Amino acid sequence: MIEYHADDYGMFKTQSKHIMDCYHEGALNGISIMPNSPYLDECMAEIADIRKKLAVTVHLNFVEGKPLTGSKATRLINRDGNFSIGFGKLLLVGFVPVLRCFYRKQIKREVEAQLLKCQSYMNDDKFRIDGHMHYHMLPIVFDAVMQVVKENNLQVSYIRFPREELEIYRRASGKVKGIKPINIVKVMVLNTLASRNERKYREVLTRLDVKRKLFMGVMLSGHMFYDEVKECISHAADIMADRGFQDMEILFHPGDVTEENEVKELTSKDDLDFLNINSKNRQLEAEALRKFGGNLRR
Repeated sequence: MIEYHADDYGMFKTQSKHIMDCYHEGALNGISIMPNSPYLDECMAEIADIRKKLAVTVHLNFVEGKPLTGSKATRLINRDGNFSIGFGKLLLVGFVPVLRCFYRKQIKREVEAQLLKCQSYMNDDKFRIDGHMHYHMLPIVFDAVMQVVKENNLQVSYIRFPREELEIYRRASGKVKGIKPINIVKVMVLNTLASRNERKYREVLTRLDVKRKLFMGVMLSGHMFYDEVKECISHAADIMADRGFQDMEILFHPGDVTEENEVKELTSKDDLDFLNINSKNRQLEAEALRKFGGNLRR
């Protein structure tokens, strides 16, 4: 089965409506929800009648908005109380013992707050977990996730390991446009981190019965357009068979932030660039989801 997945649901109300339009008019069947958004509960109420038809995932967030733990997250925020901790910095922190001890407690506290905030929205009382900009793959964050899962005896059915199969893009070479050098770097970094996390927690993940899926969405990040993704899916199907995968997650970002009041509330420059300045690409990804769904009406 293919899971056509959209990140960032619940960030803002209009932005979230744009995402759900891709369910009502397209192939969307999975969403990741923003735990610390002040609009999350209202947005989840909007989809109460269809939530169980969607694969709902906690989108652990250390990038956008304010932490749920507030002033207790002093090392993760700026003077305005908004998240302000780069991926590279947290990567470094995770490998330097002296720095790690300063950050570990605050990260674990925030991970726990975000997971428990979303517990009532998890279908079948089982957590699905991923992260905004894939921060959950950072060793210091992933270790915190696994500690929180253990201490709270949480049931987990899925964790996104954003490991791209490079063979897909080799086979599609010449027919797929939009692969940027920076995305190649991201793929190499995330593949390495995903391997580390799976290797370290293999026994735990097996015991939890965490489902494995083929993943696609980083190499073409920002440009998950219909023609490119369609070309890759045929190759991915062959690789799924070769690797023994039954399911695949394809990640899209169809939730453009273009309403003036919502744009003003964005706190991350990266999100401003991705969701607003490049809103046309977000709309093209929404169009791709509609096409994959045959423009159906639900």
